[in-house]
Amino acid sequence: MKDQSVKKKKKWPKVLLVIVLLIAALVGFVAYNASKNTKVMNSTYNSGMKTLSDCAGFTHVDPGEYKQIKMYGLMKFDVSQYDLTDIGNLSVMKVNMGFMQMISYVITPFDKNMPLMSMDFMYILGKRKSYVEFYDLVPDKTSDDYVKVLSSVKEFENRYSSLENLQTDPAWYDELMTVAVHKAGKRSDDEQIEEMFCDAIRCYIENAKELNELTDEEKTVKWELTKKYSDDLVSKGGVSTDVFKKQLGEEKTRDFFDKVFFGTERHK
Repeated sequence: MKDQSVKKKKKWPKVLLVIVLLIAALVGFVAYNASKNTKVMNSTYNSGMKTLSDCAGFTHVDPGEYKQIKMYGLMKFDVSQYDLTDIGNLSVMKVNMGFMQMISYVITPFDKNMPLMSMDFMYILGKRKSYVEFYDLVPDKTSDDYVKVLSSVKEFENRYSSLENLQTDPAWYDELMTVAVHKAGKRSDDEQIEEMFCDAIRCYIENAKELNELTDEEKTVKWELTKKYSDDLVSKGGVSTDVFKKQLGEEKTRDFFDKVFFGTERHK
């Protein structure tokens, strides 16, 4: 009996070694993909900012305490903010969680009769998820200039019909979205996904340039619609909003949204 017990005990180091090797292989696999995906994400971001600089004027804004937001010890959001000349606010967030990398890119217009554009591009190991959404935060969705903008945005949507469609869960804000491009891809689609990111920015800015600047009264209405949407996101919730609320709390999330994410406080 003693001999059998000794033999069983001698097997444990081998089992532990296998477990350690498996964990090391998993960590190595995640680290390898994270490194590659971070490069792709940064390349996409740089191309997008180059597209923006070719199309529009913008100035950097100091996001203050929200320059970096840490959550759960794993998530570190690097936040940038910009004023887009004659348009409004741009917020950009990048996060590297190891198994997932993501760019969040939000243009909130205050000076032109444009929809709010929100983009999330995710890199999950070898998989890709891309969300480009246009929110109708305008007083009149039937005006000629806005109908023309939406027509152009829908042309953008059609250019990426070859990518697999993603299904999303219903949400209260769905009624505000005229156009929503939700696509899935893989590593081999990275070039096309980067093109889609830049194309969305170019499409948005070129359409904004065609519009006249809103009057002071119109800007007030636009601001009120945007502020209501931002407040509703905090109170009613959303996929990403709930993450911030859980970690930062409701009031801090509202403060972040007002000062940086949508920039309503800067554009009162």
